[in-house]
Amino acid sequence: MNFLHSRYILAVFMVILLNTVHAQVYNIKDYGAVSDGKTNNTAAIQKAINACFSNGGGRVYIPAGIFVTGTVNLKSNINLYLENGAVLSASTNLKDYQTYTVPEYGVNHYGILYTADAENVSVTGQGTIDGNNKLFYDFNHAKTMDANSTKLTRQKDNFRRVTSGIGDGPVVPLDRPRQMVIFARCKNVQMRDISLLNSFFWTLHFVDCDMVNVNGIRLWSGILVPNADGIDVNSCSNVVIANCDIRTGDDAIAITGFDHHFEMGGFSGLRHASDNIIVSNCNLQSASSGIRIGFLDQNTVRNIQVSHVNITNSTRGIGIFLRDEGSLENISFSDMNIETHLRTGDWWGNGEPIHISAVRGKENVKLGIIKNVSFNNITCKGENGMIIYGSDESVIQDVRFNNVSFELMNSKLNDIAGGNIDLRGALYEKDQLFASDIPGLLAHYVNGLTFSSFKLKWDDTINQPYFTNGIEVNNFKGLQINGFSGGAAPANKNASRIFLSKGDGVVLDNKEGLKTEGVSDIKLK
Repeated sequence: MNFLHSRYILAVFMVILLNTVHAQVYNIKDYGAVSDGKTNNTAAIQKAINACFSNGGGRVYIPAGIFVTGTVNLKSNINLYLENGAVLSASTNLKDYQTYTVPEYGVNHYGILYTADAENVSVTGQGTIDGNNKLFYDFNHAKTMDANSTKLTRQKDNFRRVTSGIGDGPVVPLDRPRQMVIFARCKNVQMRDISLLNSFFWTLHFVDCDMVNVNGIRLWSGILVPNADGIDVNSCSNVVIANCDIRTGDDAIAITGFDHHFEMGGFSGLRHASDNIIVSNCNLQSASSGIRIGFLDQNTVRNIQVSHVNITNSTRGIGIFLRDEGSLENISFSDMNIETHLRTGDWWGNGEPIHISAVRGKENVKLGIIKNVSFNNITCKGENGMIIYGSDESVIQDVRFNNVSFELMNSKLNDIAGGNIDLRGALYEKDQLFASDIPGLLAHYVNGLTFSSFKLKWDDTINQPYFTNGIEVNNFKGLQINGFSGGAAPANKNASRIFLSKGDGVVLDNKEGLKTEGVSDIKLK
């Protein structure tokens, strides 16, 4: 290392040290905050934030204690630091939360932190933000599914019913604020080490942000609580989510490309992709999807990498959904364990470890496409089959399974929930929630599907007749199956190891020679 380089490093270190030493610290108690778990501290906390901002930024310090609050607004160059034992506790009075109006939905309330148009803002420390959702939900009653939504299921109005208690929920929501923590149109945002507990709606929401880093947080919204997503990333770029423990009622992590956002007062008209997003080294649990990508997206979602993630105790593992004009592309999953099961109650998903679907969810738009999706070194255990379900107007393209193993388990809820496919979010009733035979993996309208070392194992006790083929593929082009280990459902003598129909171009174990045309079928025992 030369002398000039050494002097440069020393100078940079001194600047960092001086900035650290002289950074202003604003203790909220100095602005009137009281940690008695009763006093409304919204104004006091906001005063501390405003003073910090007026003096060029610094740290707003939350000491140990329980500080009740409504909505506060962070600003640029501010670190909100929650000391170990500090709790920002959600007020029970909706009047303590800032409001916004959406014509279709009336007056709504922001959550505890709402930060817009800020740069270099962070929330760190060993403390807690607590949404007190026990005050905003009826935990004695479950939200059930209506007969119309279940009429096409195998069980009809008995679908996911329980005879007593609330089963797996979800519990019934009451009047409540919306997203607990929101960053909108912000740049360089960090959330580090804190706990986000008991959210009353989506927990942590980033919209139209650039450079987001979420690291080492504990986010437990409650597995019975509907709408309480973990982390939602909408129309954002350059996002890293790492080393987090997330346990939620709804999706643990959702990555989407909406162009409208209610927390910004309705339709914001954003027209840019959600891209360059990394999720790694996380443990996820969800009564919906562990990871959801896409849905009613007007904007494309692309360049997503998910690795070294455990998804357990979830209703759906990975869910990739296309229902609108935005495409979903360049998505990879690697080195993951996924465990899913059936649930009672009005949850989305039905036990699939991996679900990819592209069906119309909105009128008068040209549907986007799902393309270039890979699964590498994935171990799955679930109570329903995997599904890749495209449509004639949005054929799924280039999906690869490499070194994937799947054990399809028997379920104690098969009688009330088994033998169905859940594509809700679809426009047409016939495509939403319906009875179906269940192969180990079903692929429908897909081009460029490749399996390399795919292992399928069935639970020996499975005896329901709707469990059928090992791999079933229809309406396809360019299928490769190399190194498939597995067979048909153990109790179904009419099922096949591999069933192919309405397709063209097949390679099985590196041997050319099989082609299907029209409605002809290939059944391999």
